[in-house]
Amino acid sequence: MQALYLTSSLRKLEQQHASEPLMERAGHAVATLARSLLAEGHHRILVVAGPGNNGGDAFVAARYLKAWWHEVTVVFAGQRAGLPPDAAHAYDGWLECGGEVLNTWPETGAWQLVIDGLFGIGLQRPLTDDMADLVARINALSVPVLAIDIPSGLAADTGVVLGTAVRANHTITFLGRKPGLYTLDGPDHAGNVHVDLLGLPPLPEADGTLLDAPFTLPARRRLNSHKGSNGSAGVIGGAASMTGAALLTARAALLLGAGRVYAGLLDPAAPALDAEYPELMLRDADQLPAVHALAVGPGMGRAPQAYAALQQALATPALLVLDADALNLLAADADLQRRLAERPAGSVVITPHPGEAATLLATDTASLQADRIASAQALAARYQAIALLKGCGTVVATPDGRWWINASGNPGLGSAGMGDTLTGIIVALAAQGLPLLESTLLAAYLHGAAADAAVAHGQGPVGLTATEVMLSARRLLNRWVSAAHA
Repeated sequence: MQALYLTSSLRKLEQQHASEPLMERAGHAVATLARSLLAEGHHRILVVAGPGNNGGDAFVAARYLKAWWHEVTVVFAGQRAGLPPDAAHAYDGWLECGGEVLNTWPETGAWQLVIDGLFGIGLQRPLTDDMADLVARINALSVPVLAIDIPSGLAADTGVVLGTAVRANHTITFLGRKPGLYTLDGPDHAGNVHVDLLGLPPLPEADGTLLDAPFTLPARRRLNSHKGSNGSAGVIGGAASMTGAALLTARAALLLGAGRVYAGLLDPAAPALDAEYPELMLRDADQLPAVHALAVGPGMGRAPQAYAALQQALATPALLVLDADALNLLAADADLQRRLAERPAGSVVITPHPGEAATLLATDTASLQADRIASAQALAARYQAIALLKGCGTVVATPDGRWWINASGNPGLGSAGMGDTLTGIIVALAAQGLPLLESTLLAAYLHGAAADAAVAHGQGPVGLTATEVMLSARRLLNRWVSAAHA
């Protein structure tokens, strides 16, 4: 897992090392990466420099690339008199080496690479007018784009697009990873992210964590084990016309290793057997036995029977995963919220998508998505539960303020049943003995990694099915556990 840093922390680090030549190092790092992205030989490179220190980095990069015999064109969106001191020095250095500064977009140019040095992590306002036009011109070019620190127009802490933003193929980011590169619109704009610490030691404490590997795994099973050794999982849901959601969750729990899986269905006409997976034990929702971990909500609806089932679940000692309509019922009822607050710490995870999360926080989806990290933290604090906020760059937060962003996954997950599958993976891992937080973090990464593996094997990318993802997740988990204990 990788450390993530908010802008405020990185600014403090910059101030602590203000006497060091950080701009020179940054520009050299940009130029070095740019050279590695190009084939052997001399190339035409367009550098777009902005009115701040990000522009200074761009001028330094241009100077190095020119010294390495590339043909460099620099467009400057500012005035020399308005540059910060270090950036002004970089501007002068570019002129001193024979470079030319253009204040308007070149009439013609056949470039092999564009370097975006318009704006960095300090941007707070939407880009408009001339700056928005420059972004549009960069995006219209059919050549690779390398962004300096963060694509111009992308908010470093949130991944929000500030009016418009550069779509880069590569981003070289300095001093540490920014959360905005990995959630909301960040992954669509950042491309491949490269990190350069500029010769400084990393900050001792991260603000958050990037989930980019399976950091924890279930214990290796003993030879002398049986289904009772591997935990029991339950699912409550499946009201009329929605039994498929509960069955998908139960199937995922079964395939990801829970020793016994019970599906408690609310539909009185529900089948008594899952013909595809007859290992599942189907019951009425009020007839489930005690289980180690229980998922409540997939396809549950909001009828009185659903409300009663959620009340009963909150009173059990099982680890709980609350999803879908369980969350909508919870948001609307103070008694359910009180019962949730009375449960032991670390015994419940809520897994809303942005719409459900907005309901839980009594806000609208746009406001919630404007800061996904803060929203996940608010959910965890308000409901005193682990919160998993789904979406591009899923965010997991705990009531004590810790947070993680998941780096795995692809658009193939934008299909029906994927949330039910994720819920089933969490409950399976928890049933097998992983603490609920570790189960949630591993499930978030595994769910996305399974989709990535499926696409790599030729499934998708138009869309994946829930079954494809849960089978891929099973293969990956088996591979990881085997490798870890080889």
